Amino acid sequence: MTGTKEKILRTALRLFAQYGYEAVSVSAIAGELGITKGALYRHYKNKRDIFDSIVERMCRMDVGRARKYEVPEEVFERQPQAYRNTAVGRIRAFAEAQFRFWTTDEFARDFRRMLVLEQYGNPEMAALYQKILAGGPVSYMEDLFRELMGQGALKKADPRLLAVEFYAPFYLLMSLADAAADEMEKAESAKLLTTHLEQFMERNATA
Repeated sequence: MTGTKEKILRTALRLFAQYGYEAVSVSAIAGELGITKGALYRHYKNKRDIFDSIVERMCRMDVGRARKYEVPEEVFERQPQAYRNTAVGRIRAFAEAQFRFWTTDEFARDFRRMLVLEQYGNPEMAALYQKILAGGPVSYMEDLFRELMGQGALKKADPRLLAVEFYAPFYLLMSLADAAADEMEKAESAKLLTTHLEQFMERNATA
């Protein structure tokens, strides 16, 4: 991606996170960058094209992390064997990576904040929020836990409730990291998450 195109993408997302997607115009994005609308349109067709490019990048990054930490890249229906073959230890490593990503990566933080701002007034944003930050991750972990129970790697339990138990502190600590006054406070949230994940696995793993 060219320098100007990348600057447009990041500037637009920063404005979307600050003011909301609906409130930001192409003129505002161009003005923030000190370029004309015509110059912006040489890189993106319209505001929707910018938004679609942001979502596409987030999806690529998500798949990249899944591959790196050897967890399923797709929903269970498309990749059942990957859920059955996932090692329990990979779940903790992946969750810690997800937390770092959502709390320290500027692009990810701005994307998350945009969705939080827009979810109550924009049905598409609400659906995206659920898919990426709420119901989607919980269902993903529910499927993983169910399959791991079937393999004997986790103790028998209600996989849905277990997924909620797993993720609830994740989102609380993410909010605390957002409100942290300094990097030390932010690091404390990450440490608390690690402790939660360690204790969760100790309680639920069979070995």
